[in-house]
Amino acid sequence: MTNRERNIQINFRVNEQERDLIYKKMHESDVKNLGAYLRKMAIDGQIFKLDNSPLREMNTNMSRFSSNLNQIAKRVNSTDTIYTEDIQEMKEMMVKIWQSQKYILSKLP
Repeated sequence: MTNRERNIQINFRVNEQERDLIYKKMHESDVKNLGAYLRKMAIDGQIFKLDNSPLREMNTNMSRFSSNLNQIAKRVNSTDTIYTEDIQEMKEMMVKIWQSQKYILSKLP
């Protein structure tokens, strides 16, 4: 045991419900090794698993908005005309972006 990086052992006892809860939280955090999970929790106290899919969706919507805005700007510069449909489309895209942002902010601690 002297050749191990971690040569000090710490033991503690739990009941069945506590064990099940520990394994459930370990599974939710995508940690496969119980020792690594318990060590991480004992040292840092918390493990966060972030879902970035709402951010990716918002980035996609913002990219579409930017592309559409550039296309509209080109058309306005060449024809000196802006269409009601263009303005409505931009408003709808902004609503999607704001909804994504509100969702993301509502999920933050």
